[in-house]
Amino acid sequence: FPKKTRRDIQIIPTAISADQINPPDVIAIVAASAAVTISDIPFGGPIGAVRVGYVDGQYVVNPTFEQIKLASMDIIVAGTTEGITMVEGGAREVSEDVMLGAIDCAHKVIKDLCKIQLELREQAGKPKFAIVDTTDDEIPCKEDIVKFAFPKMKEACFVIGKQIRMAAIKKIKAEVLEKFTESIPEGKEKAVGAIFEEMEVAIVRSSIINDNKRTDLRKPDQIRPIACEIDFLPRTHGSALFTRGETQSLSVSTLGTIFDEQIMDDIEGDTRKTFMLHYNFPPFSVGETGRMGAGRREIGHGHLAERALAGVLPEKAAFPYTIRIVSEILESNGSSSMATVCAGSLSLCNAGVPIKGPVAGIAMGLITEGDRFVVLSDILGEEDHLGDMDFKVAGTKDGITAFQMDIKIAGVNPEIMKKALEQAKAGRLHILGIMNQTIAEPRTEISELAPKIITMKVEQDKIGAVIGPGGKMIKGITEKTGADVNIENDGTVTIFCKSRDGAIKAQDIIKGIVEEPEVGKIYVGTVKRIMDFGAFIEILPGKEGLCHVSKLSRQRIES
Repeated sequence: FPKKTRRDIQIIPTAISADQINPPDVIAIVAASAAVTISDIPFGGPIGAVRVGYVDGQYVVNPTFEQIKLASMDIIVAGTTEGITMVEGGAREVSEDVMLGAIDCAHKVIKDLCKIQLELREQAGKPKFAIVDTTDDEIPCKEDIVKFAFPKMKEACFVIGKQIRMAAIKKIKAEVLEKFTESIPEGKEKAVGAIFEEMEVAIVRSSIINDNKRTDLRKPDQIRPIACEIDFLPRTHGSALFTRGETQSLSVSTLGTIFDEQIMDDIEGDTRKTFMLHYNFPPFSVGETGRMGAGRREIGHGHLAERALAGVLPEKAAFPYTIRIVSEILESNGSSSMATVCAGSLSLCNAGVPIKGPVAGIAMGLITEGDRFVVLSDILGEEDHLGDMDFKVAGTKDGITAFQMDIKIAGVNPEIMKKALEQAKAGRLHILGIMNQTIAEPRTEISELAPKIITMKVEQDKIGAVIGPGGKMIKGITEKTGADVNIENDGTVTIFCKSRDGAIKAQDIIKGIVEEPEVGKIYVGTVKRIMDFGAFIEILPGKEGLCHVSKLSRQRIES
């Protein structure tokens, strides 16, 4: 949309019907674009969007839910006829070449979708309304302000430290307001802020394009200093503190049982989540006050980080725990979602979760001027705000696990995409190298504080015996051992207990219930009843046998 559009625009895509075979989200993107394209709202579109899966070495455009489950990559790509404007998705350690191929495959379909919308506009489109010229908002002394403040801003924009840099710019703004107080019309003070933003944009972008110098004096491909710590919190199952420059994430991994799974009942059907990641961004992390809660940032960043780590988690059969990660952003100056990925990976290893490999994430940026461009690694908050692209990539040493790109210009060409992915890979491997110095692979044992889970199998005809009439037997096991027991219809028994001894005791009881006495095997039993002719001995839970009086001793027993 044109920047000078001052009116609120709201688009509400509604899924009226869903076949539960095809995901409706991509259709909603195209429908939203088509609605704006034929409306009277000025729009730089149309936009097309497709989902691309990678199944058995082949790209599948708009795969079904079943195909997505089998895919090693699932991404959504949006763009115009000129280029790509948005990419988001996850993968199971795919290469950069596979990702580039998927984007290229998507763009061919996107062009067709845009063409159809343009044809629709020819038949049903409305004339676009005129945008009101806002040049009257400018103040008459703008040139004098720029002449006075620009040299000072060239120094302030490169002061090291986010808060110090902001304070330096704020000081110059105060000087301008004081010096030009009589020249600035009443009620136009906010226009001064717009002038300062224009100067900052011009200074920072020019410095990067012409001198390869960023606001913190780094080179375009240079990563900020990194520090990693594990076992940061003594009482948790796994914890890690990851610091990159002025961005810091404290992540905590907690292991739960099947009873902690999240039940999802939505348009995609009834599913259960065994892995959850929560991202918290408190106002103090950026030196502000405000309310705590789950907003757009928390949901979006948390979902991206969750997707980045989900691709390396073990299968439920091999590791039957429910896993929850909570990331607390303690300070932020760019790329807090990728710091969450790094801290989350460290905390999983610290908790003893057998992940396939450590995961690191990096946020990339882009500055363009005509045909010239510079790709930035590990961007700051200012570079995200003033740049042309926010491009996040997460993955292991073997490939990409999550990918998100938002473009603020008309689109990016394949050359820029290839350069950005290559530079992101180099940065990711650099970060992984530092993380591996702290912990390179998961611990062999989970925390003593985590619940103990034992899985075993019983014959299906023995399920009733384990449960007992009205659940009597299974309730008795819980009372005796403190363990919770879950039985599936296929005979899979999962035992959950806070202590290892309790879990093993429950396992022994269940084994005794389903075990059949074997002739010739020696059992240790408990005498339950004594009769004149012998004693009844419980050799297995609920199974008693008679030891005749003649077998109790080699000598005669009277009674």
